Amino acid sequence: MEENSRGISPRRSKRSTVHKIAAANEPNLFDELPDDLVVSVLCKLSSSAASSSDFINALLTCKRFKRLGFHQLVLSNVGSKVLAVKAKNWSDSVHRFLIHCVNAGNVEACYTLGMIRFYSLQNRGSGMSLMAKAAVKSYAPALYSLAVIQFNGSGGSRTDKDLQAGVALCARAAFLGHVDALRELGHCFQDGYGIRQNITAGRRLLMQANTRELASLLKSLVKQQPNHHHHHRGLNYEQFNCISGSGCSSMSNEPASEGHPVNVFLKEWFELGLGEMGEGLRLCSHKGCGRPETRAHEFRRCSACGTVHYCSRGCQALDWKLRHKLECVPFERWLE
Repeated sequence: MEENSRGISPRRSKRSTVHKIAAANEPNLFDELPDDLVVSVLCKLSSSAASSSDFINALLTCKRFKRLGFHQLVLSNVGSKVLAVKAKNWSDSVHRFLIHCVNAGNVEACYTLGMIRFYSLQNRGSGMSLMAKAAVKSYAPALYSLAVIQFNGSGGSRTDKDLQAGVALCARAAFLGHVDALRELGHCFQDGYGIRQNITAGRRLLMQANTRELASLLKSLVKQQPNHHHHHRGLNYEQFNCISGSGCSSMSNEPASEGHPVNVFLKEWFELGLGEMGEGLRLCSHKGCGRPETRAHEFRRCSACGTVHYCSRGCQALDWKLRHKLECVPFERWLE
């Protein structure tokens, strides 16, 4: 068989052309999938993705994913890990994405954007409205954050404190199982702060908060256990010491409750200097909080050393167990 100048036989060249035409005429099976099935898959992805980049990269795969990725059902199911934006990555596009999620009825987005607007962008009214929108749907973190705002009169003056409203919001969040709210409500009962003093009820609530934290630690330790057939069930002696506080390197009797991602955002926002704090204003000294003061002397300080400040009794109790009890020096000794 004679070959042309390129070394390819005419018959072979004709056959390859026929195959290309046939391939071009074959239907794309992906395009034949109904939209509701693709939306269902994207809903699962938006709720379970490990980070925002994973979700965004999936939407950039094709035009159809990008279009259906902004479907109301998909945006309403976006999980906390996708919404956990870094402060250094904050931009107008991130802000718009959160607004889309809010408009889709995403409770997590309502709370996240509400906290960012109230504390970082200092848009107090809009921030509280968004948090209230999440609180109406019984979102415990929003209820607790609104309680802290009422206890401190955040965004206003000292006279704007509403202790009874703070207790009511805190009680609702505690009923839903929010550990920080349980602890805060326990201290309110013990101190008679915004409610009639009941030391017994306060201690019971504090014990419930501690029990929930221990249960959370046990669950995380079980997940960390290697899944071997010959592995003994239960915790070993070192893990028991860590839980009981007798041998844990962190020197804490109990684990810290895992904070919400938006608290990490707030802490990074002000530490990186992305937001301006007024002169004399401070962040809550509990490292897992991130809330800033909205006016001078808004937060309570440690009565012993006076060097740390907290937005709530819950944060003060947590930071005491985790760190401050090893550093606290009475003011008189500090002067000496």
